[in-house]
Amino acid sequence: MKLENIEVLYFLGIGGIGMSALARYFHSQGFRVLGYDKTETHLTKALVNEGISVSYNDTGNEVVNHFSSKERTLIVYTPAIPKEHEEYQFLISQNYTLIKRAELLGIISKNSPCLAVAGTHGKTTTSTLLAHVLNCNNIPCTAFLGGISTNFQSNLLLHSDPKWIIVEADEFDRSFLHLSPYASIITSTDADHLDIYDNHEELKQAFNDYSKKVVQEGILVVENSVDVQGIAKIIRYGIAEHDDNQYKILNHYFENETFSFDVETPLGRWKNIELGIPGFHNAENATAVIALGVNIGLTEQQIRKGLASFEGVKRRFEYHIKSDELIFIDDYAHHPSAIKQLISSVRMLYPNRKITGVFQPHLFSRTKDFMDDFALELSQLDKVMLLPIYPAREKPIEGVSSEVLIEKINHSNKELVDQLSLLERLSVSENEVILTIGAGNIDQCIEPIKNLLS
Repeated sequence: MKLENIEVLYFLGIGGIGMSALARYFHSQGFRVLGYDKTETHLTKALVNEGISVSYNDTGNEVVNHFSSKERTLIVYTPAIPKEHEEYQFLISQNYTLIKRAELLGIISKNSPCLAVAGTHGKTTTSTLLAHVLNCNNIPCTAFLGGISTNFQSNLLLHSDPKWIIVEADEFDRSFLHLSPYASIITSTDADHLDIYDNHEELKQAFNDYSKKVVQEGILVVENSVDVQGIAKIIRYGIAEHDDNQYKILNHYFENETFSFDVETPLGRWKNIELGIPGFHNAENATAVIALGVNIGLTEQQIRKGLASFEGVKRRFEYHIKSDELIFIDDYAHHPSAIKQLISSVRMLYPNRKITGVFQPHLFSRTKDFMDDFALELSQLDKVMLLPIYPAREKPIEGVSSEVLIEKINHSNKELVDQLSLLERLSVSENEVILTIGAGNIDQCIEPIKNLLS
C-alpha cells in the first residue's frame, strides 16, 4: 500500500472515534476525505464542519459516484460495519482496495517511532495522558486517540514533524497485531470481547502475540497482573504489594480538591504527585506514563507538569455538575472491572453521599458473558436505573436482556427505564451523586439530564 498514489479516502463508519481521527488526519494532509455512518452525531457534525462530507444513507452501487478513479481510491472500514452493508459488498465486488482501520493506522505509525497503549480498559485515558505530557513539554508528537481529549478538544493531535506517534492498540478483532511499536503500555488483560475470542486464555494469548510486536530495542511497560512475554525490555508497575514492580504506587489521597499519590521509582520516591483527574485507577494509568516517560528520556519535572495539568477525556469520569448539593459524572465504563473502579473512586471522593447509577449495557454478547459480574458491581450503588441493552453491531440473544440483569442485582432500589422516562424518574428522585455509565448512546442523555438538574 503506497499512500502517495491515493487521492480519495472513503470511510465506512466514519463516525467511530478511531475512524474519525484517521479521517481528520488525512483531511489535514490534503486528501479528499468522505464517508458513511448510520446516524448523525456530534462527532459527524464536527467532521462536516471541518469540510469532510458525511452520508447517512447506504447508497449501494451508487457509492461509486463519489470516486473518479478506482486506483486512486482507498476504502477504510471498521469491523462494526455489518457484512450485509450494500456499499461494503458492492465495493468488494468491484475490486476496490479495502483495508481495516487498524491496517491504515499501522501504515501511518511506521512513519515515526510509535508509542502504543493496549489493554482491555484504561487505554484511552492512558494514551491521552501520554500525549498531553509530551505535548505540554513541547515534544512533537502526533496522537490518534480513542476519545475526545479535554486539553486538545479533539481525538487527534497533529504535528508536521513528530518525534513520536501515539496510538491506541485495540485488541478487538486482533487489530493491534498490525502495529510494530517502539514502546507499549499494557494496562490490563481482563476477559472481554468473548464474541471474538473463544475464551479468556485466547484473549491473553493475543496480548502475548502483541507484546512480541514491540521491537527488540524497545520498551514494554506492563501492569503487574498482566502475564506476557515480549522480546523488548519489560518494566512492571502497579500497587506496592508486588515486589517485582519497578514503579510502585504507595498511597493516594484527595485533599483540597486535588488528587495526589506517591510512587516508588528506580530513581527514588516521587512524593505528592498531583494528577488533574481523580481515581485510583487513574493513578495506575499515570504510573504507567511515568514509567514509559522516564524510559524515553523525560525528566521528573516534565512528567509532573503534564500529570498536574491533565484535564481528562470526554466520557471518562467527566464532571457535568459539581456543586455542594449535586454531583453528576458521566463515564464510558462498559465492563464490570471498569464499573467497579468507577464506583470505588466515587465512594472515595464522596463517602457520605448516596449514588444513583444509570447504566446502559453495551452489546448482548458482553451482557451475556458477564451478567453475574455486572449484577455484583451494580449492587454496590445505592440506586440503579437500568436502560435497555445497546446492541451496536449485534442481533439480540435469546434470554439476554436488561430485564434479566436487573433481577440479579442484589438490592430493592432498582428500576428499568428507557431514555424517554429517565428524566421523569430523575426529576422525582433525591439526587446526591448521579453517574451515567456505558459505551452506547447513553451520551445523548447527558445534556437533557444536565439541563433538568441544573
